[in-house]
Amino acid sequence: MEARGLTGRILWTGTTPPPGTDAAAESAAATPAYVLVHGIGVSHRYLRKLHGQLAGGAPTYSLDLPGFGGTPRPSRQLPVEEYGAFIAEALKACGIHSYILVGHSMGVQFSIEAALSAPSRARRLVLMGPVVDERHRSVRRQGVALFLDALLRESASSNWAVFTDYLRCGPRWYFTELPVMMEYPTEQRLAGIDVPVLVLRGEQDQVAGREWSRRLAGVVPQGHFAEIPRTGHVAQHLRPREVAGAITSFVAATPV
Repeated sequence: MEARGLTGRILWTGTTPPPGTDAAAESAAATPAYVLVHGIGVSHRYLRKLHGQLAGGAPTYSLDLPGFGGTPRPSRQLPVEEYGAFIAEALKACGIHSYILVGHSMGVQFSIEAALSAPSRARRLVLMGPVVDERHRSVRRQGVALFLDALLRESASSNWAVFTDYLRCGPRWYFTELPVMMEYPTEQRLAGIDVPVLVLRGEQDQVAGREWSRRLAGVVPQGHFAEIPRTGHVAQHLRPREVAGAITSFVAATPV
């Protein structure tokens, strides 16, 4: 997928129609598609289990954004707003005109900006493990939170997917985009969203705390909050069925 001079990747499976086809356009007209958006340094791989769960009930696409997951690295630092515009324009080019954005970690930031770029097409937002919690507004504190989460809360397979993706991304691009993530005003930008929003976290998430997540849910008029028991930051990998259930219940309860 290409837009704004940048190149990413879109993935689908099963009964989800290929993007850019009449079937995809017809499907999007009938029901919003799920679009899964990864966080900094990683790719669609740690969202794969959740993708499979959601794809059983609705068209579902996962993205690898420019610079991540083996896609070409941009020639300069990209602000979150530009990533959001890329998502909105690339989805439009793929014929996906109605969707539910499901972002994880920094993918929350990307999803907010994509929704702001195309407010008529983003029907709902699901914000999983949102960053950056006010407790971790320095790189050192954020790094400690991520380390503790990986050490204490995540499975070996989750850590393998995340850290091998970090290697594919490379430290240069990771640290190019890290200040962008740290400086993004999540609360202020989320306040501009006027569609239903679900803020979802793992009960034991070291990165996105309960107070911070609840406050984000309260920023928007149609905000909802949910927790997945006995999970950390990458809840969608360890408990994909429960996470998918929370998402689909939210969608069913918030017709738009």
